[in-house]
Amino acid sequence: MATEITTRQILDLVPDVLAFPFENLWTSYDKDADVLYINFKKPSHADDSELTDDDIIMRYEKKQLIGLTVLNASRRISKN
Repeated sequence: MATEITTRQILDLVPDVLAFPFENLWTSYDKDADVLYINFKKPSHADDSELTDDDIIMRYEKKQLIGLTVLNASRRISKN
């Protein structure tokens, strides 16, 4: 079943995306694992990572942040 998304929902994302300190942004979501992958570099080959207290894996290549892996992503959706 396809998810309906409105133009307004997409436009609401624009300010946040433009505020990112990265020129590029790729995302993918694994619904079965409930994991959101956010990459700032492609191809990305992490050589280090750290797990934060809020279950986000920060991935680094040569000490530069190249992506985030957000665990339990659907639980982070605001119900407001």
